Amino acid sequence: MDINTIRGLATLVALIAFLSVVFWAYSSRRKGDFEEAASLPFADDPQEGAVNTDATGSHRETHKNSRKRGVA
Repeated sequence: MDINTIRGLATLVALIAFLSVVFWAYSSRRKGDFEEAASLPFADDPQEGAVNTDATGSHRETHKNSRKRGVA
């Protein structure tokens, strides 16, 4: 087995992986999930546990306070 055979096999494996991802992304079973993900920026309710990074800097202040206590 020479280097060109190995390169050819690696190319074939990469092509199969790429086609698998394309097939997965465009399959009709995933359509509902992708439509839901596409509408997330328009959702009104913030999710629980989301980090507050608004213009008030509350996240930054929390980080400064945690450094004072020795928490990374």
